[in-house]
Amino acid sequence: MSREAVIVAGARTAIGTAFKGTLVDTDAFELGTAAVAEAVRRSGLEPELVDDVVIGESLYGGGAIARYVAIEAGLVNAPGIAHNRHCASGLSAVQTASASVLAGMDRVVIAGGAQSSSTSPKASRRIPGTDEWDERWLAPSHRGTPDAPIDDMGITVGWNTAVRAKLTRADMDEWALRSHARAIAGIDAGSFVDEIVPIEVTRRDGSTLTFAVDEHPRRTTTLEKLASLKPLHPEIEGFSITAGNASGVNDAAAAVVITDGDLARDRGLQPLAVVRSWASVGVPPVETGLAPSPAIRKALGRAGLAVGDVKLWEINEAFASVAVAATRELGLDEDTVNVLGSGCSLGHPIATTGTRMILTLAHELRRRGGGIGVAAMCAGGGMGSAVVIEVP
Repeated sequence: MSREAVIVAGARTAIGTAFKGTLVDTDAFELGTAAVAEAVRRSGLEPELVDDVVIGESLYGGGAIARYVAIEAGLVNAPGIAHNRHCASGLSAVQTASASVLAGMDRVVIAGGAQSSSTSPKASRRIPGTDEWDERWLAPSHRGTPDAPIDDMGITVGWNTAVRAKLTRADMDEWALRSHARAIAGIDAGSFVDEIVPIEVTRRDGSTLTFAVDEHPRRTTTLEKLASLKPLHPEIEGFSITAGNASGVNDAAAAVVITDGDLARDRGLQPLAVVRSWASVGVPPVETGLAPSPAIRKALGRAGLAVGDVKLWEINEAFASVAVAATRELGLDEDTVNVLGSGCSLGHPIATTGTRMILTLAHELRRRGGGIGVAAMCAGGGMGSAVVIEVP
């Protein structure tokens, strides 16, 4: 029997709204520890069996957050590596962990992502050729240009995608509204309960609360409210990107336990999903928001599958334009895309989102009797990434 990489357990925190939400004072290290520890607990595997921990991080100052989390989660014998593919960091962590298992190098690897936008550090550096310091330096994913600035994804991703895919403001606002409606319906139906590990949060006044429900989706959002929002760049003629059809800024962590298929069978573990294939691609930075489509095609091709073989899709709404463009380009049924919401509603805790999508996809496919699912997203600097899973 050929080797398989299977996801046997997973957990995520509920998603907080950055700077004003419940997790405003909970850093990425604490969030990551909660998700990893619970994922391992749910797997039932002994901590000493974990070979490695791969944690996505983005805009959090670098360092090996995965090693810190491993130690805090009681996985002292497992090393750790921080993964950064910007928005796709959590998705790439799953890919790297799966690759190590499929190569026969490791048998149990934890993959995930942790993001605390509320507590992200600010970087500074000396400006080359001078003695001056740039006190708000952002590590570039590409050389910025007017049509693809490195510090304004509203233009680089949202707007460029809308223009190239010929999307209207109404196209994006309607998608965002449905995203909120689906997320709220999922919350009310308990669809996220099996994913989420409740965490105790201490507030500044010393009181504590249990945080277990995603807080970013808005019940009161209407098409009229979305249409009333001002565009992010009113000085650009026809600019149609707003805070309403863009993803949120958020805090959360997620983790999955990936094992060799033989080990899972020997231990009697019921897989959440089998990782069938994955792919990442590069495109010109001005086309960043269009990158999910070629990544999806490449990943499906590697698995010997076609678009029609896929039951459910998770295409991250970094901006609504990204999901709408991919859905139309690939000819997808909108009723199979982001059925429980996505970035516009649930939010987009950058390094976490990819792993969160895998977890949501696996659980929803299981509720629907199994099948093939694809999680895909764009990432800063002109990158796209996709993972194909199968739920037995």
